Amino acid sequence: MTIQVYPDKRQSGTAAAERASELMKATLAKQDKLRFIAATGASQFEFLNHLCSMEGIDWSRTEMFHLDEYVGIDESHPASFVGYLRERLVKQVDPGVVHFINGKAPDQEVERRRLSDLISSAPVDIAFVGIGENGHLAFNDPPADFETHEPYLVLNLDERCRAQQVGEGWFCSVEEVPPQAYTMSVQQILKSRRIICTVPDERKAEAVRNCLGDDVEVTAEWPASILKTHGNCDVFLDEAAASLLSCG
Repeated sequence: MTIQVYPDKRQSGTAAAERASELMKATLAKQDKLRFIAATGASQFEFLNHLCSMEGIDWSRTEMFHLDEYVGIDESHPASFVGYLRERLVKQVDPGVVHFINGKAPDQEVERRRLSDLISSAPVDIAFVGIGENGHLAFNDPPADFETHEPYLVLNLDERCRAQQVGEGWFCSVEEVPPQAYTMSVQQILKSRRIICTVPDERKAEAVRNCLGDDVEVTAEWPASILKTHGNCDVFLDEAAASLLSCG
């Protein structure tokens, strides 16, 4: 794992997008298609904006999955990750194949299995991820399940995670945040050949320290700490997010 720190989130998001673009173009030069995982949330605004403006990526040869979605909401809801990705990524670059999670699926287990079968059909080349205020990776809240190899799960969201969604402005109150979500599992994320992790803002500083600090161990209580075990993970921070690191 490598960590790069930039003065502000615009610069860290730009650097992350440049690295992602470089990796995507190199992959597409070697193979016919590229499979990638997209994250959502406020932490990805600058990254996705810059990535979509990068030239030279043949998006028609890409296949997109996303990390998570709330159970019980559809893409018309302001907090829907499907809606987020449709507006901020899909409409901008038109990936060749897009696999959205159906938060309103009538049978959660059928939807979970559908997603699991799709992503398991071939390797994932690159994953774009962030880190939650409670250290979650996707919606794998603490204590995360580091053992399951099920590609997608349906999990209960913890209170700090739900409060973060309110703090970011997606919901008006914690009571409005759905208690459950579909999420890609930790082990499925780690199967990605490359990982780009983008984490801006001071409110993420505690999680960055407890997940990525040199003196901290990998623990399910800080789920994103598992990224330290991945051999090809690039982390992009702004100075605010890195402020509690010894190098920050």
